[in-house]
Parts: sequence; C-alpha cells; structure tokens
Amino acid sequence: MNTEYFIAKRIAIKSERTFSKLIVRIAISGVMLSLAVMMLSIAIIKGFKTEIQEKVRGYVGDVRVFKLDTNNSFEQRPFIPLPKTITDLKKNPFVAYIQPYATKPAIISANEEVEGINFKGVDAGYHWDYIKKHLVSGSLIDFTDSVKANGQILISQYTADRLKLKTGDDFIMHFVQNPPRRRKFKIVGIYNIGVEEIDKSFVIGSINIIRRLNNWKPNEIGGLEVRLKDFAKLTVAADDIYVNLEINLKSESVQEYFPNIFTWLSLLDVNTRVLLILMMIVGVINMITALLIMILERTNMIGMLKSFGMTDYSIMKIFLFNAMYLVGYGLLLGNALGLWLGFLQYYTHIFSLDQSSYYLSYVPVEFHLMDIVLLNMVTVIICLVVLILPSLLVSRISPLKAIRFK
Repeated sequence: MNTEYFIAKRIAIKSERTFSKLIVRIAISGVMLSLAVMMLSIAIIKGFKTEIQEKVRGYVGDVRVFKLDTNNSFEQRPFIPLPKTITDLKKNPFVAYIQPYATKPAIISANEEVEGINFKGVDAGYHWDYIKKHLVSGSLIDFTDSVKANGQILISQYTADRLKLKTGDDFIMHFVQNPPRRRKFKIVGIYNIGVEEIDKSFVIGSINIIRRLNNWKPNEIGGLEVRLKDFAKLTVAADDIYVNLEINLKSESVQEYFPNIFTWLSLLDVNTRVLLILMMIVGVINMITALLIMILERTNMIGMLKSFGMTDYSIMKIFLFNAMYLVGYGLLLGNALGLWLGFLQYYTHIFSLDQSSYYLSYVPVEFHLMDIVLLNMVTVIICLVVLILPSLLVSRISPLKAIRFK
C-alpha cells in the first residue's frame, strides 16, 4: 500500500477541521470556475471564427479567380477560362467546386429612396445551399426559365429595410455605364447574411443581365469562385491555385478580399490567450493558498511523522497527493460546468448579441475534444509544478517544535 497516498486520502476526505474545509472548498471552486471559463473562452472564440468565416466564404467563396489587370473596381474585365484551367481547378485536391460569377455597380431607385449596390450575377449551376440557410422570405431565382430569371433578384434584409421593399415588390435598377442602362427587377427573395460589408453591398441576379449590358459573349465571365474542402488549408490552397493559373489570370483569397474582418478575428486569439493566463493564475493562487494553510494546520502531524522516521520527501508527497486530489475534483466539476453551459448556449442561444456589431445574433459555441483534453492536461501539469514550491515548507518544520505547536 502507498502510505503517502493513504494518508493524503484520509486528510482530504476525513478532515473535520472547519477552517481547512472552507479553504479547500474555495480552492476547488477556484479551479472549477477557472477551467469552466477557459473552456468556454476557447469554445466561444472558435465558434466566432467558424461562424463568421462561414458567413463570408459562403457568399464570395474561398478563392476568387479573375483577369489580371489594374482595374480596382467591383466590375472585372471579362474572360473565357481555358479548358485546362477548369480541369486543373476541378482536379485540385484542395478544391470542392468552382462557380462562375460577374459583378457590376448599380443604383437602386425605389420608394423615393436611392441606394448604391453591386449586382452579382450567377448562373444556373450556382450552389444555393448557403443562401438558403440565410433566406428570410421568398425563394431563390428560378433558372429553369432563363427569360423569367433575368427579371428576378435577391436582395439583403439591410437593403430591403433601407428602401422599404419586401418580397414580390418591383423596382428599377440603374447600371453604371456610359450611357447608363436601366432594368426592372422583381424581388423573389430576401436574405440576411449578418455581415454588413456584404449585406449593404450586394444583390444577386442572373449573370446573363451583365453579359447583355456589357455586350459579352455567351460564355464570358467576370471571375470564378473557388470553394475549398478544408478552410484551414486556405493559404496553401490559394498558393497552389495561383501557381497553376493562366498567365493572364490572378487569384485572391477571401482573407485578402476582407482583410478587416480576418484581422479582427486574429485579434480575438490574443484576447483568448490573455484570459487563459489570467484564469490559470487565479486557479494556481487558490491552490497554493489552500496547500499552505493545510500544511500549517497539519504542523503537529508533520512533526509526528518526522519523529516516526518519515522523510521530508514522503511528507511532501502526502500534501502533493492531497493537492492533486483537490485539483482533480475541481477539474471534474469545471468540465461539467463548462460543458453544461456550452451545450445550453449551443441548443438554446440564450445569450444574444447585437448582430450589427458582432455579425452574429447569438454567442456561438464550438467544442473540440482535443482542446478540452489539452486544457485539462496543461492545468494539471502547471498546478503540480507550481505546488512543489509551497510543499518545500515541510522541510523547514522541526519535529520538536512541530509537536509542541498549538
């Protein structure tokens, strides 16, 4: 039988000292709350990054391919991609799918209101899964009838509110060119992405409208949206796509297209690290305080054990076992509390946000098993290393003085 572990267990479970019990409970609560806060911090930050990344990449793709020129406007020059370019993109192991698009600046005039916008043209092969999830009312553009599709349009909730429009309404759109051209559209659907940079800037219609207005050939496009299988490999995939493009084409990742959003997301990682460090310090200080008090309250016991021949190292192990028992109990409760609060938010969205400021209407939560395991392991290791220092106090206690200590 392990003598040190046996004594530590008796001290932790059978202790009848009221003051030490209070300190122990405070220490356990500190570890519990620290772990729960750290766990939720990581889960919330990862949830934020995933949700906002999905919002942005779902609308504009992960990588955009367009013609190489000095044009900095939203309207790209037309091109016809070579069959080899399309084949290389489809065979690329990083790519999930590609879809053509084109954009053209325009002005919407409705209800005595005017709004500048960018018309995004897509074709019948466009992947609508993302827009479907954010469709507030109405339906998608019906490309089964090409003539009908040319008069249909999807607008954002932001634009609809500013222009006092709703599903089924008609309005006139003035396209910016020389001379200006105007077209009448019917709103078939209203979506709400939640990212102001997108909602206030784009509407979705048929790419054939842009082809006709610009006198393009039937198969000319403004660009290709590339969707990746794994967003975590964006940098590598974007470089690989760029290397294999035609000499007259260039590519741009979604991070380059929306630098402000992704810079903000990267700053969240810094905030998380600071919070993790602070919470770890709180938990460690609580455990050091509890261990010191337990050692001082057990001064008589330490003196008796030394007089029986037990070494300082063995007595240190007793208190380290005791401390790790408390840490383990705190971790168990902390995991339970953190997971419970996380899943409560995940399924109920009880904690809401201002979508105009945070791009989301609720606090997102995303748990990863590896994050939880690593967080628990790091907490145990740090506590064990730090608690060795106060346990060295045992070696400074004299057996004779300790037995007489009251």
